[in-house]
Amino acid sequence: MNDAPLDVRPAAAGDREWAAREMASSEPWLTLRRGFEDCLRALSDPAKELWVGWRGDEREGFLLVNVQGAFAPYLQTICVAAAARGRGTGSALLDWLEARSFARGKNLFLCVSSFNQSARRLYERRGFEVVGPLHDYVVAGHDEILMRKTTGPLAG
Repeated sequence: MNDAPLDVRPAAAGDREWAAREMASSEPWLTLRRGFEDCLRALSDPAKELWVGWRGDEREGFLLVNVQGAFAPYLQTICVAAAARGRGTGSALLDWLEARSFARGKNLFLCVSSFNQSARRLYERRGFEVVGPLHDYVVAGHDEILMRKTTGPLAG
């Protein structure tokens, strides 16, 4: 295992295709029925920022962040490469995003699928609170749970 710190960089050539392959081959996107083309389309949206976590010369994971709108920043997607799971990559990506987000504002939002209980527990341990469910939002039979981590109200 490489003990180098995670280096988070903006997506570059080839990163979107790599990220779409990782995403389409893992949960929750398998259950949500998101194939490679769906994932690639989401990762190519110019209104969103794609950040890739590197350790040495290996990609270990990525973040897709919506930085526009009422719930910005909104972590749309976090994915850790299959080969990097269990190494703290997901936590390191979240650490980076939280530091960046709270240096600029007071809130960070995300959704977690109702069937993805391990991810929900992780987010709750990290201080995210449930805002509410979005019933049958992506696929029938599963809710998306909107969560928020905050350092205080927008005003004041």
